[in-house]
Amino acid sequence: MNVRNLDQVFKAYDIRGLVDSELTEDLIYQIGAAMVNALEISKSNSGAGAIVIGRDMRESGFRYCKAFTAGVVDSGVDVIDIGLASTDQLYFASGKLNLPGAMFTASHNPASYNGIKLCRAGAKPVGAETGLTQIKELVQRGMGAKATTLGNVQQLDLLSDYAKYLHQIVGIIEVKPMKIVVDAGNGMAGHTAPRVLDIPGLEVVPMYFELDGTFPNHEANPIDSKNLVELQKKVIEAGADLGLAFDGDADRCFIVDNEGELVSPSALTALIANQLLLSFPKSTIVHNLITSKAVPEIVNEKGGIAVRTRVGHSFIKQVMAEHNAIFGGEHSGHFYFRDFWFADSGMLAALFAISELAKSEHTFHKLISDYARYPQSGEINSKVPNVVESMDRIVAAFADGNQIDRLDGVTVTSDQWWLNVRPSNTEPLVRLNVEANTQDRLAEITQAALKVIRDF
Repeated sequence: MNVRNLDQVFKAYDIRGLVDSELTEDLIYQIGAAMVNALEISKSNSGAGAIVIGRDMRESGFRYCKAFTAGVVDSGVDVIDIGLASTDQLYFASGKLNLPGAMFTASHNPASYNGIKLCRAGAKPVGAETGLTQIKELVQRGMGAKATTLGNVQQLDLLSDYAKYLHQIVGIIEVKPMKIVVDAGNGMAGHTAPRVLDIPGLEVVPMYFELDGTFPNHEANPIDSKNLVELQKKVIEAGADLGLAFDGDADRCFIVDNEGELVSPSALTALIANQLLLSFPKSTIVHNLITSKAVPEIVNEKGGIAVRTRVGHSFIKQVMAEHNAIFGGEHSGHFYFRDFWFADSGMLAALFAISELAKSEHTFHKLISDYARYPQSGEINSKVPNVVESMDRIVAAFADGNQIDRLDGVTVTSDQWWLNVRPSNTEPLVRLNVEANTQDRLAEITQAALKVIRDF
């Protein structure tokens, strides 16, 4: 197996590549067999003896699942196939069945891509440091599948169980009459939302619920604001109380308020944290270092414990487990829940927002304003010839009189603003995030930081 090709598809947290060129059925078969060996999944010892798999709506998904299944079965391990699923539905299956899992998705990437997100039993993540590197090495060595007794394949529909479990976590049975617009982006929310959002009192206005891995209407990537423009217009046009947008595998959720304005994921993090601290006082809430400083402020005001972590789901899940945190939020639209095996669920975050609005006398625009305290730049990427030199220039330019830390890239903090510059894992890019107490100060610091970064 070509090492260079493997390096292209094995990422830090998942496997991803171009369909039928970088990611072939033969490679998928070998990955299935390698997962069995690397994670020591076996019927002959105390191991689980089975892997649960799911797939999104991409056209290559069915045959990729078939190839992966063959690799697992030929290795003597069973496969439980839950069929079409969102990524958090696969995490639910892994947690409920206490089995390792494989989700076939390329998330928000274009139609020409597919990939695999892997987890251990109980939805524990598999990344470069927790099994993915070993799987790559086994594929590289051409270990193949070896078993005298083949595994079996079982089809299992868990959609209703998944929806019921989410309702139980939030404690939602019915709501006051409300209208919400949901943009599934032709992704897996079109599969899960009709069941999960079937709640008495809730009227759902669907947008692009038809499953289509070619994404004919817009990219299923709500972190890019241009993909939310239609949802914003529809919320106003329909007179809706809320708008929800999901990415391709529906593990991320972004919100538009009743006035058509985009809601910061940091504000949603603070809102959910406040809800959960009412039910679980003095609990720990984890947030990554580019969320708004309003998040730890609000957590502390409500009697909780705020813990700051690096950007990336493997880091936030690890820190949550270490602190038994009730909830974790990332500014990228990922929201993690202890009662959901510390895994992320965009649909669960949406239910918490709906539940909070249903209990409030205010509109969502008014409700969320209490949690959105400071203006933010959003993430700004810059291509640079030398990432390290760019970060060093930031330190030299902004260090005087300010606090510096290197938890993830470089963070500079003053009493009026903070900025973070961190490298991309895959490209010669640096990512800048800035927050300030006022809009004018935000513009000033953002412009100054970009000038320093790009002055090469």
